[in-house]
Amino acid sequence: QVQLVESGGGLVQAGGSLRLSCVASGRLISIYYMGWFRQAPGKERDFVATIRWDGSSTQYRDSVKGRFTISRDAAKNTVYLQMNSLNPEDTAVYYCAYRRGVFPSDTADGYEYWGQGTQVTVSS
Repeated sequence: QVQLVESGGGLVQAGGSLRLSCVASGRLISIYYMGWFRQAPGKERDFVATIRWDGSSTQYRDSVKGRFTISRDAAKNTVYLQMNSLNPEDTAVYYCAYRRGVFPSDTADGYEYWGQGTQVTVSS
């Protein structure tokens, strides 16, 4: 079992920044990926970014490239999502997710454990 706890969401004006954190605990194996997804009201849960636990590989959805950065602190079992130049289209509940294995995934069903989510609201 793996537990994920997100934090760092909030209300920010367009053009602003937020940093989300996700602390992982439990039975973490040595090779896995951590991902961030987001879900706006009435929409599907969309991939945002993913990182291999050793930091050697990252992927992003096109709309956040150059604005968002995923990173991790292995000593703290924590993954971060630095979000800059936020716009109202980034408003959603952001979820942290965990995936065991060698290969990354950009689909929600590729992840086995999920956090409870943290709300990000960007005002215009």
